[in-house]
Amino acid sequence: MSLIKIRKKLLNVETIYHEGGPPPDQPIRMGSIAVVIDNPYAGRYVEDLSGLVKDATEMAKELVPELLAALGGADKIQAYGKGAIVGLNGELEHGAIWHEAGGWPMRGNLPQAKSIVPAAKVVATAGTRLQIPLHHIEACYVRSHFSTMDVGAIDSPRPNELLYALVMSTGSRVHERLGGLRADKISVGDGQR
Repeated sequence: MSLIKIRKKLLNVETIYHEGGPPPDQPIRMGSIAVVIDNPYAGRYVEDLSGLVKDATEMAKELVPELLAALGGADKIQAYGKGAIVGLNGELEHGAIWHEAGGWPMRGNLPQAKSIVPAAKVVATAGTRLQIPLHHIEACYVRSHFSTMDVGAIDSPRPNELLYALVMSTGSRVHERLGGLRADKISVGDGQR
């Protein structure tokens, strides 16, 4: 029996045309998919968290294709990230479950992905907004793709809930121009450079 009991799912897509300067050739699309689930470990210490890791991984395998479809397909994705908000009766480690459970399914659907999937997590009240970091999917040192996406829900997570989120982007910051490693100069193939 699955430990996953979803109360709600949120899918959000932003299309960014410009940020005050000239519009890019193609607008940047950023998307997030989040689920609010019961926290089966809320209010008590549980040593073995592997059951929720397993079930959350299966859930993420269903969420990732939905987010990819909303953004135009896997071949469009250049950056990704993940995050968790743990309701007050949980512990930060319940959010850390999402590192593996959310990260591997994202990478598994993005053939070019080698970079670590950056993450943010917090124990907080309903209505908290989480700034989830994004990195380039092939090399985490590609500075042009360092960004964040705001995720949250006014009624979530309740004290005995978890909010798990995945975020992706089809490009860099709209007017990135501060140098560093360029996406077209990735050469090492180790997920870093």
